[in-house]
Amino acid sequence: MTPTLVRQHPPRPGAVPRVDPRARARDWSEIQERMLVPLYEAVYERLDVGPATRLLGLGCGSGLALLMAAARGAAVTGVDTADDRLALARERLLPGERDAPARTGARIVHGSPVDTARADTPAYTVVTAFEPIGCLAGDAEGLVGLLTEAVPLAGRGAAVVLAGWGPPERCATASVLRVATELAEPLRGTGVWRPTDRDDLERVAARAGLRPDGSGRVACPFGYADADSAVRGLKSTGLFDPAITATDPAQVDKELAEALHPYQRPDGTVWMPNVFRYLVARTP
Repeated sequence: MTPTLVRQHPPRPGAVPRVDPRARARDWSEIQERMLVPLYEAVYERLDVGPATRLLGLGCGSGLALLMAAARGAAVTGVDTADDRLALARERLLPGERDAPARTGARIVHGSPVDTARADTPAYTVVTAFEPIGCLAGDAEGLVGLLTEAVPLAGRGAAVVLAGWGPPERCATASVLRVATELAEPLRGTGVWRPTDRDDLERVAARAGLRPDGSGRVACPFGYADADSAVRGLKSTGLFDPAITATDPAQVDKELAEALHPYQRPDGTVWMPNVFRYLVARTP
């Protein structure tokens, strides 16, 4: 969630990667990505996203947010560097095509925002960065880099949307994410989870030269069919990668399952209320 919004963490010296990126991408698209649908819907409704919209999605991942915007009539372009997630985005938005505009006018681009630039297309009217920041040390720096590239591609006064976790006391998942920090203690300072700061989004906007133009909060509960789905979904975010590197997958699964226990209902489902925040900013 390039610069990239998909989190990459340095391994320990001699460490062997223990994450299957293809399985991780599938878990993200099938389990976790839908948890942010209320955020996407709230933003699109507020900005009246529709046929007149040209939208650039930064860190588009497997493309659900793009698909929802395209369903409203928007011309959408998504960019990311996560190959396995982008493959799923192409399946959703470019069936039977590779890196070519489908009937919806959708484009999926591997690389950075500048790689989406084309002389024959008008400026973007909306830029979205939906992968929530404010939970990893250093994630703001990566987003500032992406925005620095994206802003010149947008029209004057275009909307730029940044998203972040809400206050920890309003996010049940925060207590579960603390497990990632505890297990990743040997890798302190290499992108582990941290509590959200209330001004994270405003600071990023200011550094990117954007003018704030309103914000909102959206309830995005995380609901899972069972504990196994919850573990897979949460691990697909990448927030537990430092813990996996510092310990081992089995240990992370065990600790994560224990942390989820208070949120498991009698029928086995897992339910964690959360609030996410978004900031609408404007280009110069």
